[in-house]
Amino acid sequence: MIKKRILFLFLIIIIGLLGCNNKKSKNDNASADPIVKVGLVGEEMKTTWDKTSQILAEQGIKLELITFNDYSIPNRALAEGEIDLNSFQHNAFLENEVASHGYKISNFANTVLFFLGVYSKKITDLNDLKNGDVVVIMNDPTNGGRALKVLESAGVFKLDASKGDNPSVRDIIENPKNIKIIEVEAPLVYRTLEDPKTAAAVVNSTFVVSAGGVPAKEAIYIKEIDEFDRPYINIIVGRNADKDNELLKKVIAAYQSDAVKYVIENEPPLAGIALPVW
Repeated sequence: MIKKRILFLFLIIIIGLLGCNNKKSKNDNASADPIVKVGLVGEEMKTTWDKTSQILAEQGIKLELITFNDYSIPNRALAEGEIDLNSFQHNAFLENEVASHGYKISNFANTVLFFLGVYSKKITDLNDLKNGDVVVIMNDPTNGGRALKVLESAGVFKLDASKGDNPSVRDIIENPKNIKIIEVEAPLVYRTLEDPKTAAAVVNSTFVVSAGGVPAKEAIYIKEIDEFDRPYINIIVGRNADKDNELLKKVIAAYQSDAVKYVIENEPPLAGIALPVW
């Protein structure tokens, strides 16, 4: 009988200890820093998010930066709840994605505006283009449309104004020099400058930098930034349902800080190729 009582008391003690440990584990989880997952494409924006991460760490918030290799993935990952925010696209790209896939996501905040320049190894001025010359642009609808508008602003041809922010090659309505537009994958456009058939190319500044170039020195034409560039401002995107999420608002506030602005304006790889826009 005494042995049974001792065994019973022993079991109570063990159960009590397990309960305490379990409670401690729950408390530990409750006190852990909240984690926000942010999707990026490439390395260009990482310096700004690294600085944002430092700022948020002081507030007890942890950022987990997830890099994707394909522009088509981050919006799907966001819509499906795999990440909390993404930062890789501009307004025009987002609008096209939402229209094409029905994603319930939207612009939460502005980040930067990347310069888009025209480059050439044959001419130093777009006025020097000859009849029938080849100009290369990106083959995706939004960046390609922006490239066409850059060429229009330089007087190369005229576009159908009714087509808005995403015109296509078919929307060229006046082309006095019969310029031939060739469309290729965005990362390959800069390399086409080595092709003797290419007179000029419109290249994202990020790809120029990744190839070791300096946009401000090499571009033969960079369109001045004005109100028509608004669709091409890069943005932080989140799910519509999280628009009033206080944690995500803190992330955005940290990004749109003077410390991050300094990184954009003064540190590579963004210095000289992008402007803070908020």
